[in-house]
Amino acid sequence: MDLERTTTALLVGLFDPANAAAWELFDRRYRPILIGFARNCGLNDGDAAELAQATIVRFVEEYRAGKYDRGRGRLGAWLVTIARYRMIDLKRRGATARIARGESAMVDLDDERSVSAVYEAERRMAVLREALDELRTRTKTDPKTIRAFELLFYQGMSVQAVAADLGMSAHDVYLAKSRVAGKLREIVARIESEYEEAPGDWESTGSRPSAAIGS
Repeated sequence: MDLERTTTALLVGLFDPANAAAWELFDRRYRPILIGFARNCGLNDGDAAELAQATIVRFVEEYRAGKYDRGRGRLGAWLVTIARYRMIDLKRRGATARIARGESAMVDLDDERSVSAVYEAERRMAVLREALDELRTRTKTDPKTIRAFELLFYQGMSVQAVAADLGMSAHDVYLAKSRVAGKLREIVARIESEYEEAPGDWESTGSRPSAAIGS
């Protein structure tokens, strides 16, 4: 079974505690999303990493215990709910310093839609990063073309500034933008299908993780 192809195959692999490949892929795929999600909800780097670890472990425990029903809610919904419960628990125990940035970031942990939107944004960024990495390492796309795209969209530089920085004409920068965007759309669409996590999945109703997650 090709674990890289679908989330379904990955979940089948996670049932086997001895399947290191499944665990490593799951961890590689979702840990960065959870860390970014937690940071955007207000946790510092260390606590965000700790929350991601606890969320992953909790998910695998509940999944192997048969508590996760794929037919009633996508994996993203389950993960974000576990993470949200943990952050709410921190807040209730008075750990305000650990989530202080969450107040300034206007993330209401009691608002599921608000929290879900933060997770969705982070997941989309993770998919885009993976797509860019694939474009860079598995295609023959000119590195300068990719760099032009990154400067435009990640650094927010103007076409003229990118052209001057990379020694390109403005016309070539526009072409680079178009070419990379087109290729990325194809790669992103495939990655999305492999993740099987369409936008809005984490708002699905259905079975939920246990709220009693402990410290």
